[in-house]
Amino acid sequence: LKDYEEKILGAQERIAIIETRLYNDLVAAVTQYTQAILLNSSLLARIDCLLSFTRVSLENKYNRPVVDDSLVLEIIEGRHPVIERELPPGEPYITNTVRLSNDGEQILMITGPNMSGKSTYMRQTALIVLMAQIGCFVPADYAKISIVDRIFTRVGASDDLTAGQSTFMVEMSEVADILKHATKQSLVILDEVGRGTSTFDGISIATAVAEHIANTRKIGCKTMFATHYHELIGLEGRVDGVKNYSVAVKKYGDSIKFLRKIVEGGVDDSYGIEVAKLAGLPKNVINRAKEIL
Repeated sequence: LKDYEEKILGAQERIAIIETRLYNDLVAAVTQYTQAILLNSSLLARIDCLLSFTRVSLENKYNRPVVDDSLVLEIIEGRHPVIERELPPGEPYITNTVRLSNDGEQILMITGPNMSGKSTYMRQTALIVLMAQIGCFVPADYAKISIVDRIFTRVGASDDLTAGQSTFMVEMSEVADILKHATKQSLVILDEVGRGTSTFDGISIATAVAEHIANTRKIGCKTMFATHYHELIGLEGRVDGVKNYSVAVKKYGDSIKFLRKIVEGGVDDSYGIEVAKLAGLPKNVINRAKEIL
């Protein structure tokens, strides 16, 4: 019984000693093949990545982009790679074309209602550029992608109250970072600038930001700028490189239908009351809003 007691009580300690010895022996043996293992791991990772690119490209009918140093960005009938996969069966994705160049249409000033597709249009452009530069085919009929050094985005609304920053302060910090670091090789996506303060303050800031980006001596990079400040439409013709685009809308009496198609020219109506109606605001509130408008 004493012998059995010693074996049982000392078993865990002996197991740990044996496991440590075996592990150390394995490490010593593997060390001789470190370089080969690292090389194989790298090759397998590349094969895995390229296989994933190939699979999604075949499944989703992506096409090979032309990637160059021309400072021209042209995407014919582009699609959002995520949203098109989430659509209900049978519902087609409305494709859109974008053309940007540092010495032509440098800033696209995009207006239109909420929920109409402005953000999707800009984000799909950024995603297509990113996909092309990492070596994947892209969701477009044709794409010529100029190499960009960075993709800057200012989208959505968020705050950092623990740091004492409101949504407007966070937005301004993001814009400041873009203006400080963007170069002529950058792609800038601005989804609303100047919200959260008085209308005239917001318009003034948004206008100044657009003028600063358009100035080739300061930045002069390709930019997509979505806004509900229709006063910014006036920058076309006054500031070189600014071109107005908008989202097509069909109006039927008091209702609207978003066509999701980007067309040339700006609009002077955001159809905010109609969007509020779609969101379910009470009828008396909607009617009163129309009276005030």
